[in-house]
Amino acid sequence: MAAPMSGESGGSEPGAAPYGNFPNYSRFHPPEGRISLLPRGLLRSLFPAAARPLLGLDVGCNSGELSVALYRHLLGLQDSNSSPEPPGASKELNLLCCDIDPELIRRAQQSSPFPSSISFASLDIMDSSTREPFLNSYLQRFGRSSFDIGFCMSVTMWIHLNHGDRGLLDFLALLASLCTFLLVEPQPWKCYRAAARRLRRLGRRDFEHFRSLRINGDMAESVTRILTQECAMELVRSFGSTSWDRSLLLFKSTGAHPEDSR
Repeated sequence: MAAPMSGESGGSEPGAAPYGNFPNYSRFHPPEGRISLLPRGLLRSLFPAAARPLLGLDVGCNSGELSVALYRHLLGLQDSNSSPEPPGASKELNLLCCDIDPELIRRAQQSSPFPSSISFASLDIMDSSTREPFLNSYLQRFGRSSFDIGFCMSVTMWIHLNHGDRGLLDFLALLASLCTFLLVEPQPWKCYRAAARRLRRLGRRDFEHFRSLRINGDMAESVTRILTQECAMELVRSFGSTSWDRSLLLFKSTGAHPEDSR
């Protein structure tokens, strides 16, 4: 998935996507590879008595295929692109999806079967001057100050490579402050090396921070440590690993979000 920060489009050469903004991402990592690991009824089990609609934030949504699949799965909707948007869907869950790449967002908007329930926007999540007014404006529409659940699917590596250790720490702290629950799919370290090799093969400049990263090795363990020790979250459950060897980890905030008492 593309890291939602400013940068160039992935273009026609998959290796030339230094921010993860691959134009055909879902072809080589199909949504079902993650969805199949998540139990049906997950949303109800996490929020049995919470007022609706619930609010979700998907960071690094690419062209939206996984966002739509997650939405269908969480609401138990029929898995068909031709099925109409259920009239009550937006009263159950509203999902804000953001990504680096305006072209990928345009594709997501054009193909979304849930235009009333899923919003797609191009956003640099690491730029507080644009992020804060945008997110605040969205949340205020619902009288909220945070999201119920966040999704960060194969995004941490791109933030890390382009913003360094400090950027990764700030990014995870931001998500922890914004979301009561957070589902994270960290890329393993071998993916970092592969991403760096792709750029070198194309004669592109190497990632600025790659060789100086002190946070390395077992990235699922590192992300878990950062979120639990530094960001006031607890690991609720690991849903196992995808066929491409990435863990799906669910965290919950241990701090008080204003909406916890709704």
